[in-house]
Amino acid sequence: MKTDTPVLKDIVLVGGGHAHVSVLRMFGMKPIPGVRLTVITRDIHTPYSGMLPGYVAGHYDYDEVHIDLGPLARFAGARLYHGEVDGIDPNEQLVHVPGRPPVHYDLLSINTGSRPRTIDVPGALEHAFPVKPIDKWLRDWEALQTRVLQSQGDFRIAVIGGGAGGVELALSTQHRLRGLLRAQADDVSRLHYMLLTDGPEILPTHNAGVRRRFMRVLGERGIEVQTGGKVVEVEADGVRLENGEFRSADAVLWVTMAAAPEWPAKSGLAVDDEGFIAVDRALRSKSHPEIFAAGDIASLPDPRPKSGVFAVRQGPVLTQNLRRALAGRPLKPYRPQKNFLGLISTGDPYAIASRGNWSWEGKLLWKWKDWIDRRFMQRFNELPGMPGETGPDISGIADKEAIRELSTLAMRCGGCGAKVGSTVLSRVINRLPPQRRDDVLIGLDSPDDAAAFEVPPGKLMVQSVDYFRAFIDDPYTFGRIAANHALGDIFAMGAEAQSALAIATVPYGREQIVEQTLADVLSGALDTLAPTGAVLAGGHSSEGAELAFGLTVNGLIARDALLRKGGMQAGDVLILTKPIGTGTLFAADMRGKARGRWVDGAIQSMLVSSQAAAAALYRHGATACTDVTGFGLLGHLVEMTRASSTDVRLELNAVPLLDGAEETVAAGILSSLQPQNVRLRRAVRDPDALSDHPRYPLLFDPQTAGGLLASVPADRAAGCVEELHGLGYTQAVIIGCVEPRSSEEAPIQVVA
Repeated sequence: MKTDTPVLKDIVLVGGGHAHVSVLRMFGMKPIPGVRLTVITRDIHTPYSGMLPGYVAGHYDYDEVHIDLGPLARFAGARLYHGEVDGIDPNEQLVHVPGRPPVHYDLLSINTGSRPRTIDVPGALEHAFPVKPIDKWLRDWEALQTRVLQSQGDFRIAVIGGGAGGVELALSTQHRLRGLLRAQADDVSRLHYMLLTDGPEILPTHNAGVRRRFMRVLGERGIEVQTGGKVVEVEADGVRLENGEFRSADAVLWVTMAAAPEWPAKSGLAVDDEGFIAVDRALRSKSHPEIFAAGDIASLPDPRPKSGVFAVRQGPVLTQNLRRALAGRPLKPYRPQKNFLGLISTGDPYAIASRGNWSWEGKLLWKWKDWIDRRFMQRFNELPGMPGETGPDISGIADKEAIRELSTLAMRCGGCGAKVGSTVLSRVINRLPPQRRDDVLIGLDSPDDAAAFEVPPGKLMVQSVDYFRAFIDDPYTFGRIAANHALGDIFAMGAEAQSALAIATVPYGREQIVEQTLADVLSGALDTLAPTGAVLAGGHSSEGAELAFGLTVNGLIARDALLRKGGMQAGDVLILTKPIGTGTLFAADMRGKARGRWVDGAIQSMLVSSQAAAAALYRHGATACTDVTGFGLLGHLVEMTRASSTDVRLELNAVPLLDGAEETVAAGILSSLQPQNVRLRRAVRDPDALSDHPRYPLLFDPQTAGGLLASVPADRAAGCVEELHGLGYTQAVIIGCVEPRSSEEAPIQVVA
């Protein structure tokens, strides 16, 4: 993200819960210059609890009930890190996420929700389906639907938990399953439900009128309710109760009291008796004033039920207090409402209302609930235009040391004066693992004016360089992708990666923040280089308005083993190892028009190294190979036909695509490099014949860290694709064939 304002403070949001989505939206509407937000979340799409029963019942689709954190984070100017926190270091102010460097914070907010209490019940983790984490439960729910539809005879489902969540889940799942059974002309009476609760009644936090109404509805739906039925063990075929009774069940849905994760207590935060983070009325940790918590994970002085309605109300207060804490101003207390309106659905488009001692029910209440829920979701999925620049007024958050540092930024020189300072660079290098290789004579382990490499006798050195601005806000992941992108050229030629030199431009900021950013991007590059056997031998770093990174990479190969773009033979088939579409997806992401899961899918594809794919292609007799990058699939194919003096037949419908790529292209969102690549349409026979095909523009889409495109003898192609699938390149596929050169026609025939 480009900015002229240096980064002074880091706010890290752990979790994408109901309170944090409000923080993101409000910071997007009114950003604070010099303050950087980072969101660390295990879910790119965060579910809205109020609409989940409707989704389960079949009234909504996936996107209607999920807040897409990708566009929301971009609107807020926040970095989005996809991962799950497993601890924090409050002394060093670091958040630990497996698989990446720790993330520093000046202020930390935690809104990760809770999980059902299954760990205390033997067999629950193995045999029950807990409703949280919700993404896993939704996958389990899909599998359960299939099981029910494919089953024969009676199917028994036990729902454990008599609160609002358990009651809604029983009614919504039953509604959906009955509808599916009717659709295939099956007998709905073979579906049996029971609701078990260890308390004396269901819905203990609601009034007696609400309980009576729901007992009537449950009875009308044929759902057995057993109170005082504490489950003490879950087995593969049912549950055992405290009184010794065994209740048979083919599936057990677990919706009991909330439990806290273990890491807050292990990290040294003050917690209550159940492990939830103890906060004051301002939502600030009682033990660490730079840490806040909201939603189910927080334990308030005035306890309230673990309900999304409270997390939603905490969002604005949390936002205010994060702003106030940065400026050293007094914090605002959160005052939870004593009575709140509960609209509890009954599976069908019907709801029962609860507030204090009042209750009501009807179809109109469902419509009212639907209107409220859709209006809430609209705030996050239909974002307003980006706010204008507020100006670089940082006086409220900059301490004396920060002001001293910043006073030098305006005086920064160009040329070598733009380099990252030597002390920062030395500290970063010392943080990196040792880089040693016998044929790297001078590198980071013994730095000098230049690196020195040895080329073994009989070997050639192949060399390539790539450098580009960051297209994601996570420097660690960007470093990994940039290294993969640079190494692709080496692997495409069949070479062994030997060494690399880094080129990094780091955004302006305080010394500590510049150091962390540089360390993150280099750590990402190293984590990609290390498995390949290559070492980072040196490089160059500077400061600028935005993060940019690249590598010069060296590889070694025997002269007679060199694989080139030329060499395709008529009769060969073309194999592509990865799907395409990164150009249009990230162009859409820049505009806030790409779904978070599409972008995350593209990132996961770019993180896959082509090293193993190159080796497999070589083993199966590849005659030519290239990596698909900036020129797009068609551009690189043109290079191969020219170098080989052949033609190719390309099966357009066979080309694998990243999820969402066809949708963003259909919306007219294309990479800025696309117009240049489209000039190569002259190499296509009858280029207008397929110009209206939805996939056609993707042939010109520039790729980052794309796959390998290779020609392989036809009789070895099937075995090659099978091996690639086994190596994890699950979308590797044959996309065409090589034909003899025709001097009269363009070299590429595209067929649908």
